[in-house]
Amino acid sequence: MSDSYAAPSFVLGGRAGGLDARPGQAHGAHVMGILNVTPDSFSDGGRYVSVEAAVSRAAAMLSNGAAIIDIGGESTRPGADPVSAGEEADRVVPVVEALHERFPDARLSIDTYKPSVAAAALEAGAHIINDVTGLRLHPEMAAVVAAHDAALIVMHSVGTPGGLTAPQRYDDVVDAVRDGLASAIARADAAGVQHIAIDPGFGFGKTTRDNLRLMHAVDTFVALGRPVLVGVSRKSSIGKALGTEDEPVPVAERLFGTLGATAVAVQRGAGLVRTHDVAATVDFLRVLGQTLVSGEA
Repeated sequence: MSDSYAAPSFVLGGRAGGLDARPGQAHGAHVMGILNVTPDSFSDGGRYVSVEAAVSRAAAMLSNGAAIIDIGGESTRPGADPVSAGEEADRVVPVVEALHERFPDARLSIDTYKPSVAAAALEAGAHIINDVTGLRLHPEMAAVVAAHDAALIVMHSVGTPGGLTAPQRYDDVVDAVRDGLASAIARADAAGVQHIAIDPGFGFGKTTRDNLRLMHAVDTFVALGRPVLVGVSRKSSIGKALGTEDEPVPVAERLFGTLGATAVAVQRGAGLVRTHDVAATVDFLRVLGQTLVSGEA
């Protein structure tokens, strides 16, 4: 493992419990399992809306090797309608409470950009806030995270909820994403957040070509000095890369394409991988990581 990644900034401490997300480890990368407690998510909407179903799903992902469970109460799929903070909290908080009671050692992340939802979830036992707006809409989110000594994931995106996935025009998508993430880190630092990870926002406001360029440029984002999370699981750009722009392959047939993009991202330094397919991704990363480490020996 490169000495350049030995800095504490690559370890998510505080409530996150010292998760070492440095690049180049034998397990490949830590896996974040997606738990959508929404009726309308693009891949699994409606399957885990009850607390019992959500807990059962989380239990399976933890047993399959997930290091983090990422709980989302509002869909970011194209055209999804935003929900109120109250409704989102009503979906998320009971699941956090149930998981915290049953799996007290499990790391729980909340996929939200709303400070009040984040505060309620953190008070219920969550450890990480995953803000898909990168503090753009609610900079006060950073103060909420800092007050709870939680970890914060800031993702690059543009626009507002309901339109976050609409493609944008960039002079250079890599430069734009790097600069946006650097600004988000600076905001979080200024608010006293000690534990920060970054996400290039694969699929959010980027074309298929943009998204593939971002996977190839993960090392550029690693150079910002924070763990890099990639979330490519089953997304439309994977479907289009496997098929065509007009006829992408179906969501259920995108696992191998997802793993292909994941391999490039991890080889270039990603330390966290967000996915629907925990068991397959954990196995894939374990072999990839050992192969990469052996090649450095």
